[in-house]
Amino acid sequence: MQRQIKRQVWCALAFTLVFAFSCIALPSHAAVSVQDDSGNIVTLAQPAQRIISLAPHATELIFAAGGGDRIVATVDYSDYPAAALKIPRVSSNQQLDIEKIVSLKPDLIVLSLHDNTARQLQSIRAFGIPFFFTEPKKLNAIPDSIERLGVLMHTEPVANQVAAAERIELKRLEKTYSGLPKVRVFYQVWGKPIYTLNGDNFLSDAIRLCGGENIFASLPASAPVVGIESVLLENPEVMMTGDRQAKTSGGLGMWKAYSNLLAVRRDNLFSLDADLINRAGPRLLKGAALVCEKLQLARSRRPGS
Repeated sequence: MQRQIKRQVWCALAFTLVFAFSCIALPSHAAVSVQDDSGNIVTLAQPAQRIISLAPHATELIFAAGGGDRIVATVDYSDYPAAALKIPRVSSNQQLDIEKIVSLKPDLIVLSLHDNTARQLQSIRAFGIPFFFTEPKKLNAIPDSIERLGVLMHTEPVANQVAAAERIELKRLEKTYSGLPKVRVFYQVWGKPIYTLNGDNFLSDAIRLCGGENIFASLPASAPVVGIESVLLENPEVMMTGDRQAKTSGGLGMWKAYSNLLAVRRDNLFSLDADLINRAGPRLLKGAALVCEKLQLARSRRPGS
């Protein structure tokens, strides 16, 4: 009788342990679901383990969310962090290697909402591979993106910590600069023809955060072409551009011929590291801090400052 009771006790204990371990392991295999920047709900049967990133900023977001080691392929210009340089490429000059993408058997593809390769991606949809579209237009959308990717990869502890740090820095910049006197800013994307940005993007949001005003924020196109006369008429106090070498004036040198332009008179032609201000990734807050510093420098150059 005692032997039978002991056997029942051991069986009950064994069942309890198996059940407990099953419950502990369950969350890592449970379905995960988030909304992406296109408004679609992305649901994975289990957290993503094999990810293809089809945008440089997406690569940075995935690394920030704690999933860099899960990226099995990416695209040209995914060069940050340094570990990203070792990841195989599936794109060259905006041409995707569809066969290679499918052969890698990804369980998630992270890409830009307005990717130029959208037509090529239609053929991938037939294989049932989930897409997560990322297109942050505001600075506060970046920590949100990191958190959502953390959910899809089940790396929330890392993702949430990084996102929290980003929000703290965002609040610091806003508290320091947003209430200062306005600075009218022209941002030049390209000089021939002259491309700029309207107000519906993360860089304009950075300018606003720093107490600046994008002089072409109201234009309908996201990257409108403007004429020299339009810029001269607006007479901005600051002119900015992004340049990978961060030269003294970069592509803004063309404006030095217009000596009556306020930004030229006050030597407010600023070239910033393009990787910090042109990518909607975790480094953008460093870029925003640079924008704030340059606008503050422009304020210091006002007469009587």
